Amino acid sequence: MEGNVFIVGLGLIGGSIALAIKKAHPEAVIIGYDVSDHQLGLARSLKVIDEVVHCVEDGFRQADLIVLATPVMQTELLLSSMPCERLKHGVIVTDVGSTKQRIVQGAQRLLEHGVAFIGGHPMAGSHKSGVAAARAHLFENAFYILTPTDGVPPQQVDKLKQWLSGTKAQFVVLTPEEHDRITGVISHFPHLIAASLVHQAREYENENDLVSRLAAGGFRDITRIASSNPEMWRDIFIHNKCELLAIFDRWIAEMKRLRSFVEEENSIAIYHYFLEAKQFRDGLPVRTKGAIPSFYDLYVDVPDYPGVISEVTGYLAQENISITNIRIIETREEIYGVLRLSFQSEDDRARAKACLAKHTNFATYEG
Repeated sequence: MEGNVFIVGLGLIGGSIALAIKKAHPEAVIIGYDVSDHQLGLARSLKVIDEVVHCVEDGFRQADLIVLATPVMQTELLLSSMPCERLKHGVIVTDVGSTKQRIVQGAQRLLEHGVAFIGGHPMAGSHKSGVAAARAHLFENAFYILTPTDGVPPQQVDKLKQWLSGTKAQFVVLTPEEHDRITGVISHFPHLIAASLVHQAREYENENDLVSRLAAGGFRDITRIASSNPEMWRDIFIHNKCELLAIFDRWIAEMKRLRSFVEEENSIAIYHYFLEAKQFRDGLPVRTKGAIPSFYDLYVDVPDYPGVISEVTGYLAQENISITNIRIIETREEIYGVLRLSFQSEDDRARAKACLAKHTNFATYEG
C-alpha cells in the first residue's frame, strides 16, 4: 500500500497504529497531528511519524487514509467539522473509539458525500500511555472490530484491512449496535462495578480506617481498572448510555436474585451461583486479548535480604526484559515475601520466568 496516512491523536493507540502501518507499508507517508506539541515532537523524534502538520485541515486534504485516534467526544467534533468537499477521492476514514453507534451517526454526513467511513475499535491497550509507549505489535492477536454501514462498499473494508495488516490483529465485522452491546457487557460495565466497589470501600473507611490497609492486597488487584482515565470513561458512559441503562436493569435484577439467596441462606443456590460463574470464567480464552488490557503478572517468592529486588530486576535487565510494574505484596523479616512483576506481553512474562529460573532458585508462578 502506498499513499498518505493521517493520524489524528498521537497517544498509545494512534502511535501504535502508525508504527504498524509503517512496518507493513514502508512506502506510505505517515502524517501526524496532536493537540500536544510535546507529543507531536516526540512522535517525530521517535520516527513514529514521517511528517507533522499543525492544522488538521492540512492533514485531511493530503490523506488517503485518515485515522481518528482521539477520545470519543473529540472524534465526534472532528467528524462534524471534516471538510468533505476537500477530501481526496476514495479516502477512507476510521476511528479507534470504544463506542460506535454515536460515532457512526456523527459520520453520516461523510457517508452522504460518498466518503467511506468505517468505524474501528482495536481491543488492546497497555497500562502505559503516550506515544513513547507505542509499539507496532500492540494489537497482535487482538480483536480489531470494524463497523461499516451498508453504504460502504466491501472493497473499501478490505482496503482498510490491508492498510491495517501490520497490526496482525484479528478483524471482526459487527454492526455498531452489536459492538456497543458487547463492549458494554465485557468492558464498560465492569469499569463501573470496579469504581463502585472502590466508592463503597471509601465510605466504609469513614467507619474504620483499617479498611484501606486491608484493601492493599486482593481488593486492590480486582479493582485495578478503577484507576483508568476518568475523563475517557465519562465520555464512554455518555456515548453508550442506552446499552448501559439496559445492562443496569439486568444487573440490578441479578443482584436482587443473589440477595434473596443470601437472605434465605439458600446454600445450594449460592453454591451453584459461584460454581456456574467459575465454570464459565475458567472456559474463557486465556491467550486471546480482549476489551480490557490483560495483566501479565509473574509472582516471585523472594527471601528477605538486602538487594534481593535489585538482584531480580538486574537479571531481567541483562536480557532486556522490560517490567511495566513491580510491587511487594508481603514482606516480613526472615520470611519469604512475594514480588509481583507485571509485563506488557505474555512473551515477556515467559522470558522473565525462564531468566529467573536460570539465574536463581526463587519459586515463580503466573497470575
